[in-house]
Amino acid sequence: QVQLVESGGGLVQPGGSLRLSCAASGFPFSSHYMSWVRQAPGKGPEWVSVINPGGSTRYADSVKGRFTISRDNAKNTLYLQMTSLKPEDTALYYCARGQAIPPRNYWGQGTQVTVSS
Repeated sequence: QVQLVESGGGLVQPGGSLRLSCAASGFPFSSHYMSWVRQAPGKGPEWVSVINPGGSTRYADSVKGRFTISRDNAKNTLYLQMTSLKPEDTALYYCARGQAIPPRNYWGQGTQVTVSS
């Protein structure tokens, strides 16, 4: 059973930084693409970033140059380092197994990121 548990969200001022973590279990983490997806209030889910088993990464244009996705296969953990945060980055952030916007049953429970002064 896929289990994904995000942590690290919070309230941060514009221009600030946060690092999200996602602890994975129940599947061979090192063999899977992993993504970050976010959802702002009243909006649909938005794909943020993906990392493949070999460590290659891609980013949405809206976060390119500000966010960095990484993984530690020894710890079965996915990360998202977020810098230069903007109010429009405010959303519930989910890690997900797979690419693009994977099926909802492959998402974690989410961690809230709020960017506000």
